[in-house]
Amino acid sequence: MRRVLAALAAALLLAGCGSGSTEPGAAPTGGLSGTVTVFAAASLTGTFSTLGRRFEAANPGLTVRFNFGPSSGLAESIEQGAPADVFASASAANMRSVVEAGDAAGPRTFARNVLAIAVPPDDPARVTGLADLARPGVKVALCQEQVPCGALARTVLARAGLAVTPVTFGADVKAVLTAVRLGEVDAGLVYATDVLAAGDEVRGVEIPAAANGSTEYPIATLTDSPNRAGAAAFVAYVLSAEGTRVLTEAGFAAP
Repeated sequence: MRRVLAALAAALLLAGCGSGSTEPGAAPTGGLSGTVTVFAAASLTGTFSTLGRRFEAANPGLTVRFNFGPSSGLAESIEQGAPADVFASASAANMRSVVEAGDAAGPRTFARNVLAIAVPPDDPARVTGLADLARPGVKVALCQEQVPCGALARTVLARAGLAVTPVTFGADVKAVLTAVRLGEVDAGLVYATDVLAAGDEVRGVEIPAAANGSTEYPIATLTDSPNRAGAAAFVAYVLSAEGTRVLTEAGFAAP
């Protein structure tokens, strides 16, 4: 599975992600200062942490602070007035909710992700595909239905005509992956990028493209951003050539 994902990551480019004045492959510089608070989907934890460190290194007067979590919960917090500068969602629907509330405008899609089945390295339930998740006795973890990874899992399972009763619902994709890593469940539906990032801690079972589903990742500067210059620069950096490379290496695909 990881070889497949790595090959896919190497082959895909996030097309159409021009970054305005940002030079390709480099973080923007130019006297940025203060703090940029980024609300980002949990599945972006690894890639955005990397981008944040590089962005700070190129802009010594600026600090990037992340709040990672389920996109639905982050959107709700933004709509309730939580102070933030940037929102990066794992769902177009959650971004649309924020835009319709007047809290953001002009979002740009920067990546796409698909689901994969994560199982413990020894795979005690011998899970080889989606159908095995419906077998009696197989303990499955899914994201909560209001979370993008949960909504996508429900769509994929329904398309396959499978009735799966999970033993636990994770607050986000990281919680589902943790349940798999700890051996609390036999399998979990997570993003393909999370399987890749987990290394040897889990084993991935690929879902055929015809049966799988995908989710888009939009990003936008928030209307009431306390640091609009820093926010705009960070968004441009995510859309830049360097941002593209980091995301592609992590297994994200073109939008």
